[in-house]
Amino acid sequence: MGAQKGKDLLVKMHDGTGYVTVAGLRSRKIAFNAELVDVTHAESADRWRELLAGAGVKRAAISGRGLFKDAASDALVRQAFFDGAINACQVIVPDFGTIAGAFQISALEFSGEHNGEVTFDISLESAGALTFAAL
Repeated sequence: MGAQKGKDLLVKMHDGTGYVTVAGLRSRKIAFNAELVDVTHAESADRWRELLAGAGVKRAAISGRGLFKDAASDALVRQAFFDGAINACQVIVPDFGTIAGAFQISALEFSGEHNGEVTFDISLESAGALTFAAL
């Protein structure tokens, strides 16, 4: 995968009829994490830590920062947060693939300076198994 434009990394949320790009995002990030299960014991070779393969909980987190741009996607995000809804989401990574699955908005923050625009920060946490489709 060569260098890509950051604007082409897209976060999309399902609105009941199709996927809608969360508009106005200036920065986007997806992070994958897995808990480790330590099974080290008194007889572990030279006291090196041992891990149990495939036993930890996996999760993904999406975060982004942007400004309000599109009334429909703004309303979708706002309603999903206040409803505590779990929505189908996609993250499209150019020249890599699409990560899709259920996510819940865990944080929605608004900020603004007196001489600037109102911005928002959004954080989503995975709520089930994710799929990956290569491009």
